[in-house]
Formats: sequence, structure tokens, C-alpha cells
Amino acid sequence: MAQQVVESKWQGGRKDERLYSNVRLERQRVIREKYQRLRERLDERARRLWAGSEAIAFGRGGIRAVAEALEISPKVVIRGSRELKGEMPAEADGAPARQRRPGGGRKAKAKQEPGLVKAIETIVDPATRGDPMRPLKWTSKSLSKISDELKQQGWQASPPTISQILRKELKYSLQGQKKTKEGAKQHPDRDAQFQYLSQQCKDFQQRGQPVISVDAKKKEKVGDFKNGGREWQPVGKPEPVRSHDFEDKELGKSIPYGIYDQGRNEGWVSVGVDHDTAEFAVAAIRNWWTRMGKRVYPQARELLITADAGGSNGYRVRLWKRELQKLADEMGLTLTICHFPPGTSKWNKIEHRMFCHITANWRGRSLSSLEVAVNLIAGTTTKKGLAIEADLDLGTYNKGIQVTDDEMSKVQLKPADFHGEWNYTITCTSSVTQEPSGNSV
Repeated sequence: MAQQVVESKWQGGRKDERLYSNVRLERQRVIREKYQRLRERLDERARRLWAGSEAIAFGRGGIRAVAEALEISPKVVIRGSRELKGEMPAEADGAPARQRRPGGGRKAKAKQEPGLVKAIETIVDPATRGDPMRPLKWTSKSLSKISDELKQQGWQASPPTISQILRKELKYSLQGQKKTKEGAKQHPDRDAQFQYLSQQCKDFQQRGQPVISVDAKKKEKVGDFKNGGREWQPVGKPEPVRSHDFEDKELGKSIPYGIYDQGRNEGWVSVGVDHDTAEFAVAAIRNWWTRMGKRVYPQARELLITADAGGSNGYRVRLWKRELQKLADEMGLTLTICHFPPGTSKWNKIEHRMFCHITANWRGRSLSSLEVAVNLIAGTTTKKGLAIEADLDLGTYNKGIQVTDDEMSKVQLKPADFHGEWNYTITCTSSVTQEPSGNSV
């Protein structure tokens, strides 16, 4: 009899255990289904808190049951439930929510292997560029090549890891070259000439006289050649251009010569097709005066021209001065010319107030014809109100023209007291006839 009672209790216990197991499995299935619907929208912290909530609702054995259902560590469920019960320190008001406590997660490679940072720095340090024994002295320092070199030294670091160390640990960034060196030998009066030129511009503008900056822009090949930059095009349909940049003998090239009015933020560009000579440069100034300058400066008696020290408008070019004398006689104005010191052409205002905007306007577009080049130049504008007019100059300008001493003696040129080779005045012949100064050279 006693044996029957024991067997009955044992069988009853087996039934209760099976029933509890089935209920547990069903509840785990429900939790798993809910998790599958939510998992794409849960970050690490939200998943931890949700798991802790389910474990609390589950009751006894909930931590293990939820961990098994979600296939995560029981420690994650324990922490989530403790956070919900307030058993872990809460974050300060206004502090951003953290996914993990400070210091959590895998340690950075730089902290796991401190010597790795020094190894990378040795490879990329600019101070080592002069050492011909450095491994990447004669190759590009791409991340993949740095990684390969590290492997040869016994280190394991992927390109993304190297990039992170370079940026965060060594404070490196990808940089291009910067043009700051202006030659080993700078003229001792370089800064003084800048100050003199600036003062001349202020004096002329205060008197209401025009001040222009002149220079020749880079020659551009005409035709369906690649032009730097990018422009909006339909996806997968870039504008086709030639594979090689050999000049098209039939279409030739364009030679833009610009005049920038510093007081009015206006410009003129003559697009030549022959040669960039002093005759062409002065012809462009003449075109500016005829088409724009005379109209806006009807009372002008003087004109200040700022130009580079070299090229077709260089201070040593005799043809430049002879042609300016002709221009002064035609315009009836006194021309004052101030040249920038040698090697400082980038400070010429036309470079960074007009030419750079022209280049940006025709980026990614082929100069298929001279007309296209002229229209793109004339269509250049800025938010500050830059306006440019342009036209073709189909004239012929021969190279190698020699100016004799006799011709130079007729140029009414008066050097300034400060660096007369850079700063000088050319007066029109009629003015000299009426008021002879006796200072022309």
C-alpha cells in the first residue's frame, strides 16, 4: 500500500514537471517572436532593458529563460533588470544615454599594443622623409602599404585601424601641398613694395581715378578636351572627351588676358588666338577702356595699372612700355604702372577675385570652341556682384619684336623715387608738349 502511494506521488510530480516545461517553452516562444519583431529597432541598451523587463515579468527562472530565448548572455539580462529596478547608478540629468558603461567594449588596438602607435609614427613621420633608409621613403604612404610594412615588422593592423590611429592618436589628416615658398631669394624690399602699391591704389581711388589689375590667364586648349572638376550629368552618362590632350591644330588654343577693375568689381577678358605678347596685353587694356572704362570713368585723367613682374607685362619688357605710350596718347591719360615684386604674382588681385571664379565656372566642361570659352567667361558671376565682359581678339601678334633705343627714347617714362624699375609713370605726348617736365627717360 505504501509503495502505491509513493508511485502515485512520483507520477504526479512528473506530470507537473512536464506541464511546467511546456508552459516555459511556450512563454519562451512568445518572447522570441516579440524579439524577432523588435530586434531591428533596438540598440544595445534598449535590447538590454527590454530583456530585463521580460525577465521580471517571467518570474522565477526568468533570467535564464529569457537568455535562452534570445540567445544572449544571462549577464546582459541581469544588468537590464537591475537597471530597471534602480539597483545600478542612474545617469546624470542631461547626460547623453550610453550604450555601455564607461570603459566597456573591446579595448582599442592602440591600447592593446602601445608599440604599434610608435611603429606607425616612424613610418609616416615627415621628419624621416630625408632618410633614404626609411621603408616608405620612395612610395606613396597609403593605408594598405603602411599595413603591409607593419606586417613585415611583426605587427597586425588593418587599414581602418591605421586610419583611426593616425587621426586620433597621432593627429594626422590627409592634406595636399600648400604653396607658401616664394623662392630662396626674396627681394629685401618685397614688403615695402607691397605697401607702396597698396598706398598708390588708395590714393587713386580717393581721387576717383580708375585702378585696374591685369594679367594673362593660363592658355586653354580648344576642343573636346577634359577640363578639371565635376558637373551634374545623368547617372552613368559622363560627357565623353578625348583620351589625349594633344593640341588640335585646327581649333588651336585660347589665350585669355584679363583686366579687373578693383573699384567696381568688374572685369574684361580678351580671348586671343595668336601669341601672348606685350602688344596683345596692351590691346586688351585698350578694349577694356573702349568697351567699359570710358563709360564709367568719363572724368578720368589718370589710370593705375598693377601687373606682375614677368610675362608679357613684365617690368623689363621694352615692347610693353612702348605700347603703353601709344595707349596713353590714344586715351589722353597719364598711366601709372606698379609691378608686384618677382615671385609674388599670386598676390595680384585679378588672380583671386576674377580668374579663380572663371575656372570654377567652366569646371567639368570642355571648351569645344572659342565662342564657348567667351560665353563661359562672360557668364561668370559671384554673390558679391562680380560682372565680366569678354570678346574674341582675332588679331595677329608677332613674337620677338625688338624695340630700339631710339624708340625707347620717345617713351615719356618717369621712374618713381622708390624702385623706379617697378614703379613708373607714362604720360601722353600732348601733355608733355604742353607742360614739359624734363624728367622723361
